[in-house]
Amino acid sequence: MPTTGLNSKVLVLPLGSFEQHGPHLPLDTDTIIIDSVVAQALRDSQIKAGSFIVAPTIAISASDEHVGFPGTLSTGSAALADSVVAICRSASWAQGICIVNGHGGNSDALARIGSALTYEKIRHSIWSLPSYEGADMHAGHTETSVMLHVAPTKVNIHRIEPGTVGDASRLVAQMRTSGVAGVSANGVLGNPTTATSEHGV
Repeated sequence: MPTTGLNSKVLVLPLGSFEQHGPHLPLDTDTIIIDSVVAQALRDSQIKAGSFIVAPTIAISASDEHVGFPGTLSTGSAALADSVVAICRSASWAQGICIVNGHGGNSDALARIGSALTYEKIRHSIWSLPSYEGADMHAGHTETSVMLHVAPTKVNIHRIEPGTVGDASRLVAQMRTSGVAGVSANGVLGNPTTATSEHGV
């Protein structure tokens, strides 16, 4: 890749995951979604697209809460934080770094990353996929709807089944001690049976 002018660019560093998403979604669901978000954001940006350089997505991240489900791979929070900080440190040639996160389990690592980059005076911003009132947490109505919109052929509609539905804050607190397997036998948090591609727009 030509390097001329790279020091005038912002580095975009996407974070996905490789973990179970119930019986109907692929292991790389979070990576597919965040890659789609980044691509769409750059298409819609009022800033000249050439102002950015997009790094390869980190597709294995902090997914310890999904341990026990086949297919899940995880770096853990500490290793992810160390890796991302090192990558950002190596991008001293860039105007700044925009970390774009597609996996909720990375929140602890992102806190460490933000603190370290601020301490080292590395210009950065961190953005995570937002939630909204009524959204469910994992492989449910919300995430399945997004996948039906951005990658419908990746959704196994014949294997969609409801998961555990309940108060998000209570479920998160329980998952911190028992993992997802402790609150949902099929790894689904929400009800994907009502998902539609229209809702995923």
